[in-house]
Amino acid sequence: MTLRRRLQAALPSAIRDRDAAAVAALRSALAAIENAAAVPPPDRTAFGLPAVGLGVTEVARRVQDDAEVERIVRAEIAERRIAADEYERLGRAERAGRLRAEAQALVTQLNRT
Repeated sequence: MTLRRRLQAALPSAIRDRDAAAVAALRSALAAIENAAAVPPPDRTAFGLPAVGLGVTEVARRVQDDAEVERIVRAEIAERRIAADEYERLGRAERAGRLRAEAQALVTQLNRT
């Protein structure tokens, strides 16, 4: 099973378990993966005016391999750990703990095979 599918499969369980940190981390990671797959729409104009209509700006998304998805998830983990350290430094231990829990939820999915 690919990492993306593992993340998608883990989300309903996290929601069912009411694991707010895991839900937030999984949704955020999946959104980052989707954003990375986006491509800019082609320039669709007619006579200098924007083209209008259903599906005019639809384009296929980029295909991502598992290595790219893993890089994105690792970046999400690193961002949370850096932010947690900063919150800890500022005396916001509760927020730091939440970010560390989110990072751990992603690490757990990353380490599953």
